[in-house]
Amino acid sequence: MPKGQGKVIAQNKKASHDYFIEDTYEAGIVLQGTEIKSIRNGRVNLKDSHARIDRNGEVRLVNLHISEYEQGNRFNHDPTRSRKLLLHRKQIDKLIGLTQQQGYALVPLKIYIKNGYAKVLIGLGKGKKKYDKRDDLKQKQMKRDVERALKDYNR
Repeated sequence: MPKGQGKVIAQNKKASHDYFIEDTYEAGIVLQGTEIKSIRNGRVNLKDSHARIDRNGEVRLVNLHISEYEQGNRFNHDPTRSRKLLLHRKQIDKLIGLTQQQGYALVPLKIYIKNGYAKVLIGLGKGKKKYDKRDDLKQKQMKRDVERALKDYNR
């Protein structure tokens, strides 16, 4: 967990499986009133979401599912609407250049509460090929086997 990061609400575990994460950025999220209440209750899903830079030079989080707030009645929000991310202009300009390269994408890694505000950690990821994913699984399994053997040896 990076320094200064607050309570982690949701993590995208599939992101490290599908992408090589080369760089990370912390961004604020523009939310409606009932959305922050649902996030604080932990009712958020990052699974199929990604970030996109639109024509206006704004970074938007697409397909982030924040469940409706139970006590929200008619003021509830659309669960999968596109949400604007708050980044510095220099960061956005850098991301525009990097994401135009072949195979790069902006992937949300985790959502957390920091100083009362909802933040998202987005990563600049390069897509993995199928053989890279298989190799990672082999490495993870070998590491697990070694740790298990050391644990049994130390008993």
